[in-house]
Amino acid sequence: MMIKPIKTKKDYEAALKKIEALLDAKLNTPNGDLLEILTTLVEAYEQKHFFIAPPDPIEAIKFRMEQLGLKQSDLIEALGGKNRVSEILNHKRELTAKMMRELYKKFNVPADSLLS
Repeated sequence: MMIKPIKTKKDYEAALKKIEALLDAKLNTPNGDLLEILTTLVEAYEQKHFFIAPPDPIEAIKFRMEQLGLKQSDLIEALGGKNRVSEILNHKRELTAKMMRELYKKFNVPADSLLS
């Protein structure tokens, strides 16, 4: 297969088909190398053509709470009180820079998610 940039939707779909056919390729073989190259090209095309907006900051916090098995009360120290936690999680109060820093430091909520 001749390798070329993915410029059109047709090119993209052809690359996806080829990737599917190569999924069982072993590393460090010609087919494994081709799979790696095609995957890189497809990722570049997708980043350019399929923009994914960052999540809503509150949804990011809720997702992280779910991942860590946290309750609202676990956020009191980071957000400044039981009522404030409830207001934040219900979109009734905005996050402050200090709150974002605390959520990032204590619970590793991605900063880019908090800033969006």
